[in-house]
Amino acid sequence: MDKIKNILFGNKQRVVTGVGLILGAIIILSINNFYLMWGVLGMAYILGVYETNKLINVESQTVVLTLGVVTWIATLFINQVELLAFLPAILMASHKVYRNEDIKDTFVLIYPTVSMILFLALYKEFGVFAVLWLILVVSFTDTFAYFSGKSFGKHKFSPTSPNKTLEGVAGGIIAGTIIGSAAGLYFNGFLYALILSFFVSFFSVFGDLFESYLKRKAGVKDSGNIFPGHGGIMDRLDGYLFGVVILYVGMKLV
Repeated sequence: MDKIKNILFGNKQRVVTGVGLILGAIIILSINNFYLMWGVLGMAYILGVYETNKLINVESQTVVLTLGVVTWIATLFINQVELLAFLPAILMASHKVYRNEDIKDTFVLIYPTVSMILFLALYKEFGVFAVLWLILVVSFTDTFAYFSGKSFGKHKFSPTSPNKTLEGVAGGIIAGTIIGSAAGLYFNGFLYALILSFFVSFFSVFGDLFESYLKRKAGVKDSGNIFPGHGGIMDRLDGYLFGVVILYVGMKLV
C-alpha cells in the first residue's frame, strides 16, 4: 500500500499539473471548435519547435521558427493541410544546400512539423472523436507504462532510456490497446480498432524513446520547464508525435 501511495503521490507537483492538463484537454475537446483546436495545436507546435531547436543546437533558429509560424498560418487557407507537412523542410533544405551549410536545421522542420500538421489533419478529417481516440491510447500507454514499470519493472527496455523496463512497456501497450479498442469502435469494427490501437500504442512508446534520445544527446533531463513536474511541451507530446502518424495513416487506409 505504501508503495502504491508513493507512486501516486510521490510527486504532488506532477500530479497537480497532470490533473490540470487533463481538465484542459476535456474543455478543449468539449468545445470542439476548429479555430480553438488550430490555436492550441499551433501554440504547442511553435513551443515544440523552439524546444527542439535548443535540444539539437540549431544555428538558424529564427529562420526555423519563422518557417514554422508561416506554415501553421498557411494551414488555415488550405483544405488538405497534410500537403504542407514536408514543405517547410524542403524550403529549409534548399536554403541550406544553396549556402553550403549544415543541414541539421532541416530536422526540426520534419520533427515535430510533420506530426503536428497530421494532428490537425486528423481532427479536420475525422473529427474530435479521432483526437480523443489518440489521446486515450497514448495517455493510457504512458500512464500504465509508468505504473507497471514502478511496480513490476526488472528488465531494461533500451539503453536510450535506462528507466524504462520491458514490464512497464508491456503494461502500457496492453492498457493502451484495450482502451483504444473500445474507443475505436466508434469508427469501425473491433478487429480494426484493436489492431490500429495496438500499433498506435506501440509506436507511441518509440516516440517517447526518440525524445529521450534527443535529450540524452543534449545532456538535459527535460526538453523545457513549461509544465511543473512534467518538463517541456515535447516531454508531453513525444508519444503523440509518433502515434498520430500511425493513427492518421491507419484511418486513411480504411
